[in-house]
Amino acid sequence: MRRIMTLILLAASTLGLQAKVYNVRDFGAAGDGVQIDSPAINAAIEAAAAKGGGVIWFPKGVYSSYSIRLKDNITLRLDEGAVIKAAKPTAEQGYDVAEPNEWDMYQDFGHSHWKNSLIWGIGLKNLKFEGKGLIDGTDALSRGLGRQGPIAEANKAIALKECKNVTIKGISLLNSGHFSLLLTGVDHLVIDHVLCDTNRDAFDIDCCAHVRITNCTVNSLNDDGIVLKCSYGLGRPKATEDVLVKNCTVSGYDPGTVYAGTYGTSITAAPDRDGPTGRVKLGTESNGGFRNIRIENITFKRCRGLALETVDGAPMENIRVKHLRMDDIWNSPIYIRIGERMRGPKELPASIARNIEISDVVVTNCDTRYALLIVGLPGNPVRDVRLKDIHIQYKGGLTKEDARLQRGANAFFFGRNSGYPEPSAHGIQPAWGVSMQHARNIRFKNVTMELMQPDEREKIFLDDVEGFIWD
Repeated sequence: MRRIMTLILLAASTLGLQAKVYNVRDFGAAGDGVQIDSPAINAAIEAAAAKGGGVIWFPKGVYSSYSIRLKDNITLRLDEGAVIKAAKPTAEQGYDVAEPNEWDMYQDFGHSHWKNSLIWGIGLKNLKFEGKGLIDGTDALSRGLGRQGPIAEANKAIALKECKNVTIKGISLLNSGHFSLLLTGVDHLVIDHVLCDTNRDAFDIDCCAHVRITNCTVNSLNDDGIVLKCSYGLGRPKATEDVLVKNCTVSGYDPGTVYAGTYGTSITAAPDRDGPTGRVKLGTESNGGFRNIRIENITFKRCRGLALETVDGAPMENIRVKHLRMDDIWNSPIYIRIGERMRGPKELPASIARNIEISDVVVTNCDTRYALLIVGLPGNPVRDVRLKDIHIQYKGGLTKEDARLQRGANAFFFGRNSGYPEPSAHGIQPAWGVSMQHARNIRFKNVTMELMQPDEREKIFLDDVEGFIWD
């Protein structure tokens, strides 16, 4: 009897702790796709916040909205069939104006501002986004720099700055502007079972710690898919660290076609004209550091390969990558780069890349122009990289003349150290398989490479490389 009473009391206690649910329709939201519902949504959030937080419930419907302003302890719950639809700005109304940021010269405009978004929060705790609904920025969220005109535009679906305990689970994001998720200085972050099909960057995880990204499908032809960064947007260097990215798929199909289930292939290049982007990447913004990063069980489809880049003074170390399956890859299957763009305050230290392990990788139908690239700097090499149990199938088909002609008067194969890091910036390599410059203690174990058609170039090209072992 005592045990039964204890269970009843525990159940009652649990029910008492359940957050109150606030139906946005009770606050005047129409959900008809015509009325602007953000005033009603924000009223529901304010009412919940006044009581310590709660669940903001979106029943089935289309909620046309401008900026939605989050508060502490708020959950946005989207039923299946519920859509938060970014509204087009008019001559009379638009989104919240981008807040000032004295450090915005050190990263792209979009990385420096959060309020110019469909949904935003700054300095908050205990936020959740859940359900089977959709956040849709089609035809409303800007894909460009997002600078303000007479009426404010938004260039992000969800933007959070310096928040703690954030969960994003189950929802879908479609055509979300410059960023689907811009999460800067967010600690204790979970993103799970999210479908994101967008027209620029998908997940930008910037200066974040204790992050879990799992079971997500991300399609982003025109820009990066899952990208970790550590910019100077907070006005100080902060590392992105203790991150797990696992059981995800990244791709570069036509925007919107993964969400639609059609997987379109009519567009063959991102704006930089170098094929679909997609991919998992560290960088390019890289001031604070990348530490203790794990990337596991990721499928790459019709996109670029894995990119690990530090060019703005960040240490990139203790990186573990395993179990990748890549097919139809449009540039280097693996790209590790130290550069000296050094976009940040003058006192920033040199970038570092070391202690990187990549294993259990199978790549099929891969572009052979740029090979597998590991590139450091003179006097600052990439160090201590281990590649194990890897097979790469390259397309081949190039000649020595192809490499010689693109090299031209520049007399180098590895691009400008101060430029934007991208495999294509290095030009067609003199080797079809592996090309390395300024590297130390690189070990390949059980790494095999094959050609789909003959290629006249050598398999390996090394320049200023010491301690390279291939066994």
